[in-house]
Amino acid sequence: MPCENLSTRILQLRKENNLKQSELGEAVGLSLYAISDIERGRRTTTTEKIIEIANYFNVTTDYLLGLSNMRERKQHDTPGTAQ
Repeated sequence: MPCENLSTRILQLRKENNLKQSELGEAVGLSLYAISDIERGRRTTTTEKIIEIANYFNVTTDYLLGLSNMRERKQHDTPGTAQ
């Protein structure tokens, strides 16, 4: 279930970065309570917030959603860059 992967991975990334729920929430425009509910698997969030969280931790959205175990984005994954 994607919600379980999302919640587990956000919690793991937050703890790895020694962040409080309130600090992550402030960084991505969510409340402490929203972050808490997401980490507990009680709710999910919008696509836009998932992208913001992925950008904040410099991981892919696929990683956050449990679709991939590849954490880091490649340089050429940035939209608008020439190859």
